[in-house]
Amino acid sequence: MAKSAAKKKPAAAFAAGDDESARGRLLNAATHLFCKNGINATGIDAIIDEAGTAKTTLYKLFGSKTNLVHAVLENEGKQWREWFIGAIEAGGGDPQTKLTRIFPALKIWFAEDRFYGCPFINAVAEHDKDQKQFRNIALKHKKVVLAHIEKLAAEMGAVEPASLAHQLALLIDGAIVAAMVSCDPCVADTAGLAAGNLFAPSKVKKPKRTAGPTEQLVAV
Repeated sequence: MAKSAAKKKPAAAFAAGDDESARGRLLNAATHLFCKNGINATGIDAIIDEAGTAKTTLYKLFGSKTNLVHAVLENEGKQWREWFIGAIEAGGGDPQTKLTRIFPALKIWFAEDRFYGCPFINAVAEHDKDQKQFRNIALKHKKVVLAHIEKLAAEMGAVEPASLAHQLALLIDGAIVAAMVSCDPCVADTAGLAAGNLFAPSKVKKPKRTAGPTEQLVAV
């Protein structure tokens, strides 16, 4: 019998491939269940049942449920940022045009069947407020989003781009929570109207105040 020209894969390669597949299934299952039902309400058994893996596989790949939560948040954050930045940058245009795409993009997200709010807001809200582990991951995610919005605000000509970025971020967070509670994607339209009112004033330089007689006395 002639020998096959194809070389057999080493057992280690098969094992690595199986681990990668199991890791992906566990991440997908945990992401869905954490977002839909909450982190505290989701047990390990529910995750492995949906992922179709063994409990030993979960602990082998992640070590603990807490580590799995961290992995889910890191993965979700990366995917969301890529989608969000891609959505506002798509089609080009000037910086203000890109910023006006924020809330139409969010409206599309809000209308998805699997929209369960922001996983970072949910994670922080679920846990003891003295715990910093999830708050730190959430802040890391927010800093990346804020940095991109601030960059566009500066390019648009905002006098205080950081301030405008934070105002827009507050509208984003408010719209996400409102959409989750109301199940109404149209809250994004209202947030977009409020955002539109920020752009023109953000470009106006505030006049320096001239101290009056009373203020001069106080200063002395």
